[in-house]
Amino acid sequence: MSIYYKLGYTLLGLLIVLNWGMLMSAIFRKIVARVGGRYGIPYYQPWIDLIKNLGIRTTLSHGIMFYLGPVFRFTGAVGLFLFMPVLFGNEAWANFSFQGDLVLILYFQLFGMLGMALGAGEGGHPHSAIGISRGLAQHAAIELPMTMGIIALAIQYQTLSISDIVAAQQGSVLNWSIFTNPIAGVTILLAALGAMGHSPFNLVKAPNEIPIGPPTEYHSTFLGILMSSGAILHVMEAVLFMNLLFGGASNWFEMILKTFLIYFYSVFVGVVYPRFRIEQSVAWFFKIPLLLGIIAILMYSF
Repeated sequence: MSIYYKLGYTLLGLLIVLNWGMLMSAIFRKIVARVGGRYGIPYYQPWIDLIKNLGIRTTLSHGIMFYLGPVFRFTGAVGLFLFMPVLFGNEAWANFSFQGDLVLILYFQLFGMLGMALGAGEGGHPHSAIGISRGLAQHAAIELPMTMGIIALAIQYQTLSISDIVAAQQGSVLNWSIFTNPIAGVTILLAALGAMGHSPFNLVKAPNEIPIGPPTEYHSTFLGILMSSGAILHVMEAVLFMNLLFGGASNWFEMILKTFLIYFYSVFVGVVYPRFRIEQSVAWFFKIPLLLGIIAILMYSF
């Protein structure tokens, strides 16, 4: 397949992922509203918001990193897509994955968060430091057990290639990593609750608590970029967990179904549990998820 066809399929896949992520965000807001006894937004509202924000310009002036923060966030989300095999056994939708892509994917997960922290630091708001400290502290607590669970899978399959890990799970549902390595699977799924950013781990935005954060500090085109990156990021994180634990997907229907179930697993947890304080959140990840991650690595190290 020529590079031009590869780029064309990649751009088409990015468009599909963006729109699927926008739809999932609308369904999420609809579910939260219904649980609260409200009707909620129409399903097409995210597209209206995106078009509106992209059509607005700002006259505010901040430091250069304030404007690069959303760009870093978008780059991290797109980077996850570019180097993640979306459909197994399909060269067109394998994107630019390679043998060591699992390591690169972990770096891209951190890239957007660091960019947003640098952007918030030049936002000029006196409480920006609160969001930065919350975000980085919780992200470090999430990444530790998640990385340990992923390392356990890499040791189990003796590879850092996501495609090879998916290939090893083919043939039967019982070959999925969630069944062959349940401890690592539970570790990753517990860490995924924090990675998805819903309650009880939505500490950075902290809706209904403080009238600040990215949705209010950033506006116009910058907020549109953040909306787009969030839609892509949530889908690709769900694709990562799907590839690692649930045998990947061989077609778009299977991919959409599995990512829907993975994403809304965190949503339904979020509507049941109230938000943690930062010390509660960090302590939670350093208890059972971290212990399970250590056990998962030890089981396949000897």
